[in-house]
Amino acid sequence: MKIPVFEMERMQSTWENLVEYDMSESGVRPVTLRALVEMGLDLDAVLDMPLGYSQSNGTIPLRERLAAIYPGAAVSQIEVTNGTSEANYLVALSRLQPGDEMAMEVPNYMQLRGVPDSLQATVRTFRLRSDRGWEPDWEEFERAVTPKTKLLYLSNPNNPSGAVLTDEAMRRIVGRCEATGTMLLADEVYLGAELDGRRTRSFWGMSDRVVVTSGLSKAYGIPGVRIGWIVGPADFIDTCWSQHDYLTIGPNKLSDLVAQVAVSGENRERLYARTQAILSANLPIITEWAESFGDLLEFNRPQAGAMTLVRYRADVPSYDLCERIRVEQGTLVVPGVHVGLEGYLRVWYGGRQDYVTEGLRRIGAVLATLR
Repeated sequence: MKIPVFEMERMQSTWENLVEYDMSESGVRPVTLRALVEMGLDLDAVLDMPLGYSQSNGTIPLRERLAAIYPGAAVSQIEVTNGTSEANYLVALSRLQPGDEMAMEVPNYMQLRGVPDSLQATVRTFRLRSDRGWEPDWEEFERAVTPKTKLLYLSNPNNPSGAVLTDEAMRRIVGRCEATGTMLLADEVYLGAELDGRRTRSFWGMSDRVVVTSGLSKAYGIPGVRIGWIVGPADFIDTCWSQHDYLTIGPNKLSDLVAQVAVSGENRERLYARTQAILSANLPIITEWAESFGDLLEFNRPQAGAMTLVRYRADVPSYDLCERIRVEQGTLVVPGVHVGLEGYLRVWYGGRQDYVTEGLRRIGAVLATLR
């Protein structure tokens, strides 16, 4: 079956390098190679390194450092991928077959809304309720996750709301997966990007039915090296590796080396602290901006992540509104319809303060006409 167009990614890839202000981003401003050298990356060794093939599932040193992040995980339970997106894709390919059912929360990063279609699997969704602090709608959840459900996909911290599930909600989700025999795929790429510094609890270790994906793009601030990973049962990881052999084969050698530096204990905390500092400094800017519109906008204060949802009170489709912002103001924003929630904009605030301020001003120039 033909895979559907991934609307959000297509919109971004088409316009993000052509607009004057890209407010559709989802991570903090990237770390430089110079900063990584200061953290221990041996640049001389890199310059002399033959650019041959790397270990296709990640080098042992990198997988050892990743395993250390997840208590009880062994090197055989780690698969290194080209970004978290490939990690999610490999899990879906390894788990779903024609006729299977998959469940996913919305709003969400909608990659895994389209992939099951190409595998001839059915997708059932359940909502996170903004009126309940982004708590799952439990009636919808139980209808979506049944003994027929092979895979449940969620992001925690959530993309795009920045909400974090409570421990009670996490236990309830895991309990349902154990009762129904469902594999839980927890995308935790924003873990470490919390504004208050309190680390989000990982789903890892809560059940042997849990698979976790993550990567360097968001909380670490290193999207350009395209390193992600999967953590799960060893036999399932081996199946993902087999799928990987047919796709990109493996990550590149330089990216693996950069990742070894980034995920080591002290550097990981330094990068998380950098992300938190950027977000904490910028949050008042976007908060004040949203509040200046009064009842027109409803601002969602995120708990984590470099973007948030802003609800607007006007009878205008979100895609049409974002097209106006792009055309009239040279500024790109993600429409709510692309994350499964119409009537919202997904707005970035993880850049330089002057850039964020001007980007918000441009968005606001169009929003002001909706009054």
